[in-house]
Amino acid sequence: MTDRLQIEFLGTGTSAGVPQLLCGCGVCRSTDPRDKRLRSSAIVRYKGTDILIDCGPDFRTQMLRATDSHLDALLLTHIHYDHVGGIDDLRSYSVKRPFPVFARHDVIRDLHTRLPYCFSHDSPSWVPMFEMHEIDERPFSFRGITIEPIPVMHYKLPIFGYRIGPLAYITDCKTIEDRQVDKLRGVPLLVVNALCRHEHISHMNLEQALRLVGRINPGRAFLIHMSHDIGFHADYDSSSILPGNVRLAYDGLVVEE
Repeated sequence: MTDRLQIEFLGTGTSAGVPQLLCGCGVCRSTDPRDKRLRSSAIVRYKGTDILIDCGPDFRTQMLRATDSHLDALLLTHIHYDHVGGIDDLRSYSVKRPFPVFARHDVIRDLHTRLPYCFSHDSPSWVPMFEMHEIDERPFSFRGITIEPIPVMHYKLPIFGYRIGPLAYITDCKTIEDRQVDKLRGVPLLVVNALCRHEHISHMNLEQALRLVGRINPGRAFLIHMSHDIGFHADYDSSSILPGNVRLAYDGLVVEE
């Protein structure tokens, strides 16, 4: 076991994914595998513990091609379908005991509504069973690892990013308070959403994401939750579009810190 943190990007796309259905744009027709983006999710491996961040509708496909399919817990950022739509597939992880899930009160409430069979005492053995942990803004511990929720706004919806050791993971952010930025200044590894190039009502675009990266001033930053509008991955390889410490993430990328 090493104390170094590893993050594996299972998906780096937005809710529609890339290629987007019924779209014939160049990015959606690209043969570059880095332009194929499943819905955003990641595994954080740290101090012998494997933590999944979000569990969208592509979860099964993502885990079948992951470098290691072991998981110890799930952190949810918010309730939108592209972040929780694969939760039923966690049944394989709850055969022996309920699977730990950490989420805000509103997320847990809505999961009970969407998946009532997972929370019934009379549920048959083949349905997923969860050990739900309600969290707020206060840091909490899981298997000796301190996890700090980072509140951000997804338009009018309050959601959580997370700080885990040297990593800060933020998705679906439109705005973030200065005091939350202060918590993250100089973080070694930052993951943050950059939906598109144009203005969007509920997500940061590329310009806004880079402005936030500049405020936080991380060692390295990787962009996620990208739509086809972000363009070709190859266009960012050897250009001045991004600062030297910023890269586009892509599905299957593994980064260590």
